Amino acid sequence: MTILEAIIIAIVEGLTEFLPVSSTGHMIIAQALLGIESTAFVKAFTVIIQFGAILSVVFLYWKRFFRLNPITIFDKEAVDGMSSRKKGWTFLMRFLQKYDFYRKLFIAVLPAGVIGLLLGDQIDTMLENVTVVAVMLVSGGIFMLFVDQWFNRPSPEQSMTWQRALKIGFFQCIAMIPGVSRSMATIVGGMGTKLTRKNAAEFSFFLAVPTMAAAAGYKLYQLLKDPVSVEMLKENMLLLLIGNIVAFFVAILAIRFFIDFLTKYGFRAFGVYRIIVGGILLVLIMSGVSLSI
Repeated sequence: MTILEAIIIAIVEGLTEFLPVSSTGHMIIAQALLGIESTAFVKAFTVIIQFGAILSVVFLYWKRFFRLNPITIFDKEAVDGMSSRKKGWTFLMRFLQKYDFYRKLFIAVLPAGVIGLLLGDQIDTMLENVTVVAVMLVSGGIFMLFVDQWFNRPSPEQSMTWQRALKIGFFQCIAMIPGVSRSMATIVGGMGTKLTRKNAAEFSFFLAVPTMAAAAGYKLYQLLKDPVSVEMLKENMLLLLIGNIVAFFVAILAIRFFIDFLTKYGFRAFGVYRIIVGGILLVLIMSGVSLSI
């Protein structure tokens, strides 16, 4: 893989990771068009540069990500005169409130974590089936043509409850089928709990951080256990660094664009786009073009 190829793949990753269009499908097309052989390093590269995309979410939403509930745990005036027992309960309740958002993220990431551990090998097998990716792109695109009609009545109550978080977490499991798109599954899941498109999309971004970090971290851990893989990563450290930097900056632009576009226009355009991309993949497959990821 050359530096130019690494930059192009990283641009594709940054653009598509948080859009409901399946980054997997786009990686396949990009690699096919560039004629990049699906080597062990290329597979590792496409996973590791996800860290750059993850950091873009933390960068854009750092105030909400780290200070979502600015409740002071220790408030001298509020606890003066309380008994020790009541002070203890007050501390516990305020602590839980302060870290409530992270608890919701943990609840939402649990279903995918459990299924990923139980069915990891089967998921990897599906990932290698490019036909599955293409079919899911097209079928998901058709579904997205009607999403705005089906989920057009958000609730006045937009707070993230643990029930909402759990439901979105189960929707995220659908994205383990390659081509579905994690972003699409979680946003639709959020809208299914009557969140607005914007709030559903933002929670999808937040949920991506622990989900993608866990998946990419696990893959990296597996690579680091193999001395040959470790040497491979060392030899290509410059490409990995460039890939993460490019993915980081491109993902920032993609997220900002997506929130504005989704709020104004909804999902229909993305549905049409998915159908086109999935159709291109099917045409390539039927034409005998060798595709792999």
